Amino acid sequence: MPVGGRRLDQVTDRSTPVPSDDAVPAGGVFAKSWRWLSLGMFALIFLAAFEVLAVTTAMPIIAADLDGEGLYALAFSVPLAAGVVGMVVAGNWSDRSGPLPPLLAAGGLFVVGLVIAGLAPSMPVLVLGRLVHGIGGAAVIVPLYVIVARVYPESVRARVFAGFAAAWVIPSIVGPTVAGYVAEHLDWRWVFLGVIALVLPAALMMLAPLLRVLDRVQGDPSVPWSAGRVAWSVLAAGAALGISLAAEFDEPWRWIIAVLSIAVAVVAVRPLLPPGALRAVRGIPATVLMRAVVAGAFFGAEIYLPKMLIERYDLPAGLAGAVLTGAGLSWAAASWLQGRLDPRLSHTEVVRIGALTLAIALVGVLAIALFGWPPAAVFVVWTLAGAAMGFMYPRFSVAVLEQSPQSVQGFNSAALTIGESLGGAVALAVTALVASVASAGAFAPEFAVTAAIAVVGVLLASRVRPPDGWRRSAQGASTPAGESAAAPTPGD
Repeated sequence: MPVGGRRLDQVTDRSTPVPSDDAVPAGGVFAKSWRWLSLGMFALIFLAAFEVLAVTTAMPIIAADLDGEGLYALAFSVPLAAGVVGMVVAGNWSDRSGPLPPLLAAGGLFVVGLVIAGLAPSMPVLVLGRLVHGIGGAAVIVPLYVIVARVYPESVRARVFAGFAAAWVIPSIVGPTVAGYVAEHLDWRWVFLGVIALVLPAALMMLAPLLRVLDRVQGDPSVPWSAGRVAWSVLAAGAALGISLAAEFDEPWRWIIAVLSIAVAVVAVRPLLPPGALRAVRGIPATVLMRAVVAGAFFGAEIYLPKMLIERYDLPAGLAGAVLTGAGLSWAAASWLQGRLDPRLSHTEVVRIGALTLAIALVGVLAIALFGWPPAAVFVVWTLAGAAMGFMYPRFSVAVLEQSPQSVQGFNSAALTIGESLGGAVALAVTALVASVASAGAFAPEFAVTAAIAVVGVLLASRVRPPDGWRRSAQGASTPAGESAAAPTPGD
């Protein structure tokens, strides 16, 4: 893929030739040219995965220890919503200065947030730490996407994103069990503090390779800073949190606040997404929206599964968290499978299959909550849900990068993760709101919400295909035939 007006093989040292875009190089993502870069990126994803899975497993114990049951859902929605701000800043910064500066800054903020959460004396302070490391953790992802677009040839990108998914395998196997053991027998604080020691080595693995290819990861200083987009992101994040906090109010204020917050979130998110995203316009807009929908369905349900297994079935935290292990393993396996099926299955076909499978799995979770089926059934259906996500998730990223001019790779990459975070935050907020008016420990209302969201995803899946007349331009951007590859104007 041309980068900065030149092909990769024209900007690379002759001693480490980069294969053409239509051939997968020997070694794949671990070819000599980018071996340490790939390892470093996968290590960062590994740590992020471990933190997510560990906290999901340990949170029931954390909330009980800090007397913070009322803030349980908020502790998950805060990092997702706050991450929107980090992603917008990181996307703008990546377009201006390249991915390296925002990557380093985001990593530092991630560590600070982990320290705050790990030392928190109360649930509100823990939520504050989750906010800080949520901003940093989300901001890390955008530069990684831009690095994939700038450094790796197109033939390898699907495998890189599949590698991101595969980096969840070991955390999926050991993360829930380790976190459950630590939280029950040692101290839950190490679930946060233990990750910090591993962040620096992962960052160092990436630094040297990126410094060697600085000409390929430079930004464009002419891209302006967008204070307006940052302001909109803050408003969108605040609105998502407003939906979560609505559950703390009495009738009828909880519903008034929730409806107003949803309206504000819809208005605020429009400038942060590609034009037409909220209307599911075919191509990039619908792809961004689709990722938000399936993320909301999956992650909105996932945080309640260990809690249900602990409270309803009296399982120990380590065993309850193992439900996440099956999903992580199947996610990675399905991601590997879709990489091998590319290009035999189009992005649209893959997303249709994944969305339908996810909906079936979430209806199964709802049935378990309603009829009290044994806990083994939870493991089975959630493993199916993980496979559905792993099968379609890498294609969202690949499809958007294929159709994005280089000048807006940061914006569109940020839009993908913004949609994912807001989708998850809003879904968690709505489930918390529904749970606040349902019987304590029922769980079925929360899963009914996420199953309904998954059905919406099935209906939207066909919109992922590019618009009629779409073609790849000579500069590597992808545009409708007869149009230029100009950057889109943010907004719906």
